[in-house]
Amino acid sequence: MTKEKDKHLGLRIDSETHDKLKELAEYDGRSINGEVLYLIRQAIKKYEQETK
Repeated sequence: MTKEKDKHLGLRIDSETHDKLKELAEYDGRSINGEVLYLIRQAIKKYEQETK
């Protein structure tokens, strides 16, 4: 069985949001990509807990 490749997601965000995301990522010791994945996973986890 072959491992499915990671998906690519292009995202357009304004400069202010990017700057704040970068600051948050640096504070948490993550890359911006890592921070976005973390936040998405947290939102999914919260959604699943609230809807089950």
